[in-house]
Amino acid sequence: MLSTHTTKTPTFEASKLNYKSSTRHPLARFVTVETVALLFNRSPDEIYRIECWQHIVYVRGKGLSRFVSYADFPPILEAEPPTPQDMVRWRKRWKSQIAPEFWTIFYRYQFNRAKSESQLLAWGQFVALVKGLLSTAALQHLRQAYQLEQYWWRHF
Repeated sequence: MLSTHTTKTPTFEASKLNYKSSTRHPLARFVTVETVALLFNRSPDEIYRIECWQHIVYVRGKGLSRFVSYADFPPILEAEPPTPQDMVRWRKRWKSQIAPEFWTIFYRYQFNRAKSESQLLAWGQFVALVKGLLSTAALQHLRQAYQLEQYWWRHF
């Protein structure tokens, strides 16, 4: 008797991300499974479903069921760069007119996981585009993190 070996097929990340509104929110382009996983301190495999509605994002995962504002998602390198209208949308939504602390964590994570010095440079230049949204302390922290990563790339 022949036994067939079945392998578990990987879930495609894009299939976890669903748009539930006919009108897509302009900041929806920054919503990714990886960002959601980092936001909730989970692995991407523990995120089951992300639903992007017209004004809010619903996240369902292992032990997790939350609504999140689009303003919580930082801009990413892979998407179209943020526009002045995006900046207005973010500031309007935030209580303190500066980016949430998660943005600093997110960009530091991106510096750490850069696969090359040129990718690190690209992330550094990208952060320079949104530096007006970050607090002085967050910007200083990111500069130090960038310099440290740059040192590691150049000397090791």
